[in-house]
Amino acid sequence: MLLAAPTRQMFVDIDYAPKAAERLKNDNREDELLASRLLFLTTYDTNLDFEEIFTHYHLAENINTNLVRHAKVFSKANTKNPVPAINVSALSETLKLLFNLTEFYPHHAPTFTKSLLPILKILSNVKIPTPPLQPPVTYLINSLLNLDLADERARHFTQNPLFPMFSPTCNVDRLISILDSSVRQYKEEQLEQLAVPLVSLIRKIYDCAPETVKGHMRTAILPSNEERVQPLGTSDTLSAFLLRLSTSPVAPSLRETVSNLLFELSDRDATSFVRNVGYGFASGFLLTHDLPVPENATEAWSTDVGEGVGGQSVDPGERVTNVDGVEINPVTGQRRDMEANEPLPDMTEEEKEREAERLFVLFERLRATGVVNVQNPVTRAMQEGRFEELE
Repeated sequence: MLLAAPTRQMFVDIDYAPKAAERLKNDNREDELLASRLLFLTTYDTNLDFEEIFTHYHLAENINTNLVRHAKVFSKANTKNPVPAINVSALSETLKLLFNLTEFYPHHAPTFTKSLLPILKILSNVKIPTPPLQPPVTYLINSLLNLDLADERARHFTQNPLFPMFSPTCNVDRLISILDSSVRQYKEEQLEQLAVPLVSLIRKIYDCAPETVKGHMRTAILPSNEERVQPLGTSDTLSAFLLRLSTSPVAPSLRETVSNLLFELSDRDATSFVRNVGYGFASGFLLTHDLPVPENATEAWSTDVGEGVGGQSVDPGERVTNVDGVEINPVTGQRRDMEANEPLPDMTEEEKEREAERLFVLFERLRATGVVNVQNPVTRAMQEGRFEELE
């Protein structure tokens, strides 16, 4: 009945919401399931004064306590003694309620920071389903999105539970593992609906992570040097899947979120971004966000060579065309020495002339945009006397 907005308002008008909130303090999963569900529904299209519920009925404290209880159950569960279904259902409703409360009443979000630890404990112990982005995993991920992950406001913890001393990367690894499984088991259209919160959470965690964890995340998500034996985005690694999603035409929200994550992992530096993912994947994001394209990325196509220290010739795009001393293609990210050198098919003289004219027009148009500083190779060939007009 409460799925209908008028009925939900009736529930509020007869003052039943405080009674539901009162039930949350009971150590009873059926009460928790029902009360959380009712309160969750009243967050939509009612005039319920949640400020009063927070203040007089200890809403945050009771939700925090229930999550601690769930964490204890999940930590003791195993294949022979799985978590009871009623517990999973009650947990799901509580997490949904928590997310809505932190979304619609963000000034109360710090009161839920205590739940960070039990939620992470549950996430580390819950059995990940196949495919992975299903309840309660999705609700666990969503519930973390609005919390103070850095614990900067409430200061509830002496050690941030996101990065425990015994294994600072354990929670990050869990989330990255879920992401890796997800990109392999869902179609892009499905990921558009399911994966945005997960990618957003990983991005938020990176923002507040210590430097050692940030380095670990960059290693786990960005393309490795080993992948550069072929163009980036063509292998079967997590980074390749993410690069393909960053240009997906059917997943605009996920495309934007993934691109933002890769940009964050590149320390929000355009040159590092191009170096990490290749200009082919980076260009769209840089242009749509009005970010300057690194000159060294575009000049890497120029036939001109500048002077380096001591008068030595250097590639003006060296910062994005070299990784660990190995020259790479700035567009594809592939190592130059691994690029296939396939011979071009034989062309008649007339075909060569037509192709030269076509290239001349294309390069002139490209130069006129001012985006890329290139010298037209046809013009240069004519200046050097290497271009011969046919009779």
